[in-house]
Amino acid sequence: MRITEEEIRKITLNAIAELGDRANPGIVKEVVSKTVANLESSTSIPDVISDSGKVILTSFGLNHPGIVAGITSALSETKCDIKDISQKIMSEFYTMIMILDITSSPKSLKEIQEKLNNVAAELHVKVYLQHEDLFRSMHRI
Repeated sequence: MRITEEEIRKITLNAIAELGDRANPGIVKEVVSKTVANLESSTSIPDVISDSGKVILTSFGLNHPGIVAGITSALSETKCDIKDISQKIMSEFYTMIMILDITSSPKSLKEIQEKLNNVAAELHVKVYLQHEDLFRSMHRI
């Protein structure tokens, strides 16, 4: 099965989001090429490309009041549903992982990411979004 240009665009955007500050054209091209090659050689491409509407949010940084409130407020404004949440505070550092359902959101994944990037900048933390389907395909072996 041939992967469409739209699917490659989604893979590219998710690779950039996952790589974060490490993203550069060479690394992104390498990640996308490997992902596409894996998908094209897979016998279950339809399962990988299906859109579950679920997104994995990862956030981390120096702990201070208002981080969870800021992130969850932005998610509420974009009509994202938190399906699962885990957070850990270790000394002065915090980490948080959420599974979100974005099917009710009028915003695209890119628009949600932009909103969260603004919140992250205000809070001085990092926030990354990755579509669950891409996450599963990249970590399936």
